[in-house]
Amino acid sequence: MRTDTRPLISELEERIAALPPDARAAAERIFAVSSTVGHLEAPAEMRDWIVKQFGSVDAVAAQRIVRVTNLVLLEGALFNEVRARRPAEVKGADEVREVIERSRNDPFCHPETGTPQDTFGRIRGEHGITASNIAKYDGYHGVLVFDEHDPLAAMDADTIRDRLITSRRWANDEDPSAKYYFLIWNCLWRAGGSIVHGHMQMTVTRGMHYPRVEMLRRRSVEYDEQHGRDYFDDLWLVHEALGLGHERDGARVFASLAPIKESEVMILGRPGEDETTLAAGIAGVIAAYRKQGVVSYNLALLLPPLNADGTDWRRFPPHARLVDRGDPANKTSDIGGMELYAASVVAADPFRLAEVLRD
Repeated sequence: MRTDTRPLISELEERIAALPPDARAAAERIFAVSSTVGHLEAPAEMRDWIVKQFGSVDAVAAQRIVRVTNLVLLEGALFNEVRARRPAEVKGADEVREVIERSRNDPFCHPETGTPQDTFGRIRGEHGITASNIAKYDGYHGVLVFDEHDPLAAMDADTIRDRLITSRRWANDEDPSAKYYFLIWNCLWRAGGSIVHGHMQMTVTRGMHYPRVEMLRRRSVEYDEQHGRDYFDDLWLVHEALGLGHERDGARVFASLAPIKESEVMILGRPGEDETTLAAGIAGVIAAYRKQGVVSYNLALLLPPLNADGTDWRRFPPHARLVDRGDPANKTSDIGGMELYAASVVAADPFRLAEVLRD
């Protein structure tokens, strides 16, 4: 019998059923939740190893898997409580520190001579300066080079706010037709960062927003038309009611029930606000990640267009998504065929993550 009374993802169906009527109705509109049990028989030769890794043979003999699907976006995750209970250890922490120190004095440490600039010049903030990306994703593709070399240096809300402002100034460039702005931060090589020095990347594109952002806009409009409700408000309502969310300086921060991968967190502003309202939330998530030993992560900033494009963005708040990309020392990719073509397989329990985020 379980003596720990803290909620688990394996109890999600029961917890949704016990929600107040408005939150339960929102949960049933947005999510489909089901569970199954996977069985196995372990040979005697494996028993010692299983006990060492999972505590007992019984712990793996019958495994409950919870499947969560976001019906609006058709994003989903498969949670296995056995995987969620595995002891976590970041084996590559010392290696990461060594690599960061060895990489000092790289081109990003002297960006004005070590990086190209955009045709409209550079934008300087208090905590970074822009450069033009030398191998571009899109016609306009820039980099915000942090003044601090160490990507794991502590960042408070003011530092993040300044970097968001500087990046937005870069986006307001000489071409008003390039109105769809997107910002990412790939922290360290495990997350796709090719340069260790702390940096964000920005693009602005023409015609329409990037496909996944445009799909989210369309689905949120359809949700309102079908249910007479705001999708993002309902998404927050469900997570908050389940104890997965909290507010930080007005931003709504929650551990996602349908994460794209491990320990995904969403930070929602409100329509009409800009991304600086997310700064304290982003700082809090990064601090929580550090507390858990997370050193490599992706951040993406999803925003309405810089100016009106004739479509309905009224329901689209500025928001950020962050996800843990795992131990940099692990040679196995955290994304495989399931994540690319089916659904995410996730070990981290969002209820455990929410506890750390609230601290």
